[in-house]
Amino acid sequence: MAKTLALALCLAVLWPLATEAQPKMDDKKLEKIMRKEGIKLEGERGSWLAYYQERALLVLTDERNNRMRIFTPIISEEEIGSIQMERMLRANFHSALDAKYSIYEGYVVSVFTHPLRELTETQLLDAMQQVARLAETFGTTYSSTELIFGGDEEEEKQEKAGEKRT
Repeated sequence: MAKTLALALCLAVLWPLATEAQPKMDDKKLEKIMRKEGIKLEGERGSWLAYYQERALLVLTDERNNRMRIFTPIISEEEIGSIQMERMLRANFHSALDAKYSIYEGYVVSVFTHPLRELTETQLLDAMQQVARLAETFGTTYSSTELIFGGDEEEEKQEKAGEKRT
């Protein structure tokens, strides 16, 4: 009991120090990471067009309000039907994971949003991957990774639902 209490006390004291030691993400660091990864950038700090895996991703930040967004257009909203809209919404729960489908200015987009300061390099790179993949799989698997939240059971439901509609 005494060891557990001592460990809890140490964690309570040291945890805030460990999390404060991590550098906070900002526009300068975000740009440096993307350039280090060989991602071609256009635009200015806080508003970039990033060429990633044959896709143009828009990376927007708002340092003052601690927000960032990565997105890419997929298809005109006018070109999708109710079945595709339903599949996008279902995917947002099961297979889209951190990136999501949305509609912006008349286009279906793949988007990732996150607090900027708390964003890590790993999360940034993973987000770019997921946004690009979600756009690429529109109309097929509607997935941002290989993982389907809910596992094999959910995949079977999605396959059966697709068979009923065709």
